[in-house]
Amino acid sequence: MAKPADLAMDDFNEEDNTVVPIQPTGINVAGTHVAGTLGGFKDFCLKKELSRAIDDNGFEQPSEVQHQALPQAMLGKDILAQAKSGMGKTAVFVFALLEQIEKVAESAKPNVQAVVLVHARELAYQIDHEFKRFNKYLPHATTAVFYGGVSEDENKKVLKNPATRPAIVVGTPGRMNALIQKKILDVSHVKWFVCDEFDRCLDDAPMRRDVQQIFLATPRTKQCMMFSATMTEELRATAKKFMNAPQEIYVDQQSKLTLHGLAQYYVKLEEKAKINELISLLDFVEFNQCIIFTRSRDRAVALATHLKKQQFPVEFMHSKMPQAERLKVYESCKKNNTRIVVATDLFGRGIDIDRINFVIQYDMAGDADSYLHRVGRAGRFGTKGLTVTMITDEDIPVPRSETKETYKEGTILQQVQDRFEMKISELTDKKGQLDAQQYMKQ
Repeated sequence: MAKPADLAMDDFNEEDNTVVPIQPTGINVAGTHVAGTLGGFKDFCLKKELSRAIDDNGFEQPSEVQHQALPQAMLGKDILAQAKSGMGKTAVFVFALLEQIEKVAESAKPNVQAVVLVHARELAYQIDHEFKRFNKYLPHATTAVFYGGVSEDENKKVLKNPATRPAIVVGTPGRMNALIQKKILDVSHVKWFVCDEFDRCLDDAPMRRDVQQIFLATPRTKQCMMFSATMTEELRATAKKFMNAPQEIYVDQQSKLTLHGLAQYYVKLEEKAKINELISLLDFVEFNQCIIFTRSRDRAVALATHLKKQQFPVEFMHSKMPQAERLKVYESCKKNNTRIVVATDLFGRGIDIDRINFVIQYDMAGDADSYLHRVGRAGRFGTKGLTVTMITDEDIPVPRSETKETYKEGTILQQVQDRFEMKISELTDKKGQLDAQQYMKQ
């Protein structure tokens, strides 16, 4: 159990980048995606109300990370878990919290018992929805979601009214910290602290400060759980400062990360040839839903506008859109009303749309981790998928670099293949290389 009173803010000094390499001491798991031989969810001895909801949603066999992490989480152990995209990490803390959230006596005042932090509004919205899928027989395990773009007065109405005050709050660090500092959100009774996609939350300095302040505002003793698909040694060391002897779980360790069922290709071409290649791919490939990644908001909007003129059913999403518009696009995707989305990396982490089976990187990701998160939007939870990455030989400016640094997309591609166990083949003959059996459910 984490004890934040033992941690001064100096423990999180951003100027101290010294990290002593440590070999993971937790559980390492490699192999097939679903841990079918390890027993079903019934073996976890969950509350009958939670088990019933799990059955209603068609969950039968736990994934590897669920099998390894959920029993430890239910015992109150601090959890630091890394597993590739689509492995069901969210279900670990959703089930663990719903199993443990305490029912308050009718005469007692309800309090916030758990805090769940994520880096993006859409992910917060999605996780709140996941809680609501599984708490339908647990009326005391209520949830609410908080993020920027919504009036703080609306948040205050929810949090200050005992009848609507949730047991579990899900949100982005900036808004959650603001609510705490203004004494709108009372976290003095919190027993569970969760950070999903923690590498993204802790790698961004302002967001990390918010996470730290929220953590230190909660009681001294609580359970802390952090999850991500990717984790550097530096961020691993930072995450462990929030914890007390965590159970570390690594499913398909970083050096062995791969994405089963995902066919991966790249195309070498000039920038001016990209749009024709994109249209050719969209016309040729049979897909359920497709996401196209660009490196900037302006390029996302321009590309989506061009595709609409070509009569493609496309929407776009980026971080500067009004919140209502972003959620409208997200909901349209979830309901399969939008077949093609052009997006920035906002859509690259954690967002789970079941029917996406085709990912196109119109612009190559800026680093190996981002590549993994992007392509992981297809082939979720062991399903099939296809990804095609366009590679030019141009010098690409590093975002927010003050020294005008550049990188080559081909260099990033080589880093991906060197670091992860991935076969990424050059696509030179669509008809000969792309077979629908590779990426469509049979």
